[in-house]
Amino acid sequence: MLTRARGVVRSIDAAREGACELTVEIDGEPQRAIAYTRLTGAVAVGDEVLLNTTATRKGLGTGGIDFVMANLTNPVDPEHPEHVEGAFSAEPGHIVKARYTPVQHTVLSVEEEESPHRPAIDAFESLAGMPVVIGQLHSQLAPAAAAIKRLTRDRARVAYVMTDTAALPIAFSRLAAELREKRIIDCTITAGQAFGGELEAINVYTALIAAKQAAKVDAVVICPGPGHAGTGTRFGFSAIEQGEVVNAANLLGGNAITIARISYADPRPRHQGLSHHTLTALGLVALTKCTLALPMIDQMKLNIIQEQIAHTAISYRHKVRVLDGTPGIIELQEKGVRMSSMGRSYDQDREFFLSAAAAGALAAELLNT
Repeated sequence: MLTRARGVVRSIDAAREGACELTVEIDGEPQRAIAYTRLTGAVAVGDEVLLNTTATRKGLGTGGIDFVMANLTNPVDPEHPEHVEGAFSAEPGHIVKARYTPVQHTVLSVEEEESPHRPAIDAFESLAGMPVVIGQLHSQLAPAAAAIKRLTRDRARVAYVMTDTAALPIAFSRLAAELREKRIIDCTITAGQAFGGELEAINVYTALIAAKQAAKVDAVVICPGPGHAGTGTRFGFSAIEQGEVVNAANLLGGNAITIARISYADPRPRHQGLSHHTLTALGLVALTKCTLALPMIDQMKLNIIQEQIAHTAISYRHKVRVLDGTPGIIELQEKGVRMSSMGRSYDQDREFFLSAAAAGALAAELLNT
């Protein structure tokens, strides 16, 4: 069910490429909101806006944020959409994203004939062993990328490929913007229905190809944007795509490295130790071989995880390595990047972040040899 409301912009609290964070007044009450300015055009204090309030009405885990659907004070002129500051409409390209929705828009994807990257895409032969670090949650991006950077002494170029199983606009992610600004990632690529990256791709395969051929990176971290979905059932979760991405990376000649979702702070039994999401994605869905990176943690905790693995196909289908994730954590701390997942900080859920950093450490090891 879609719920909507009218509001008035009272302040613009933050801005980044493609998004403005706002305080709007709805029925006399302040509320946080986001405007994707490439879809809505610019917004200003005092503008009346139409808001999608579904998440806040349902209490969903998007941080209590409403989304601007339209600027009623300064609407896009259908005859001259290019006159609206920041609008997608004036940009080249014929590939439609957010298809068959009111916010469908065209982008110039790397695969298109008019793309400057098309010759490089056509010339692709193989990823040639390029490390592809595959996560399940957006919060795994920072430790993985930071570990690659630190352990290669910033020599490696790293791309973030954002899939379309969670948030679709990359502009929603404060984290991706911060990592790009601080040069922990060097390029953003949005795959499938996800949009707003520096490069756009129709699917995960061409996103990985673009990382090598167009962005000229040395390694990729691929994971969804914020806001994954789960139901507590064996197959009913968006992060199951991790297994599918393993298959894609291997088919293209990459070196698939998977991030283990580990926690000893999550109160839900199915996510304690090694999450059932990792067990399902790698034990059942990934049909080709990957290396599952585990962090150096307390031996009793590590034993629990290794025992979980022993009872699944992961034990014989994939390779398991234990690595030190600390360098990635130190890199983030030194650069002032705040770590948070499911509302928990690094100090509250160390194993989660160390696990992602361990996968980045393995990618760096491959690049350094």
